[in-house]
Amino acid sequence: MSERRLYETTFIINAALEDNDIETVISKVAGYIENHGGQVQEINKWGRRRLAYPINKKYNGYYVHMIFDANSNTIPILERFMVLEDTVLRHLTLQLSTKLREFRVKRAAEQQERLARSLEEAAGQGIKIEPKQDVVQTEKEAVDA
Repeated sequence: MSERRLYETTFIINAALEDNDIETVISKVAGYIENHGGQVQEINKWGRRRLAYPINKKYNGYYVHMIFDANSNTIPILERFMVLEDTVLRHLTLQLSTKLREFRVKRAAEQQERLARSLEEAAGQGIKIEPKQDVVQTEKEAVDA
């Protein structure tokens, strides 16, 4: 069995699709990676952007960047899937170096440690930390502003 490696893929989805259709495409790609033995670690949605040049007569695209762990035999299968998926305009998959992988693991451990330390300090001072709530602006408030 081949060795698991860290990969990143960036792909552009047709921006003419509705938001829920774009989410469906993203989850389909992530599911495809996981169904073929990979594990998605990070999904960064860069959003709608103007393309540098038209692709299939499209001038805008929705950019998505994924970092995942997979076997090397998963990549050709993923590449074929991306080519056959009509909503994906372009894609690029790269293997990340082991140094970068070690750096990411170290950074994640440091972030967890900092979070645990700040929670301990807050608990020691009697401060209660609650999750941040989204601010929702009603239609009336938007008209008044």
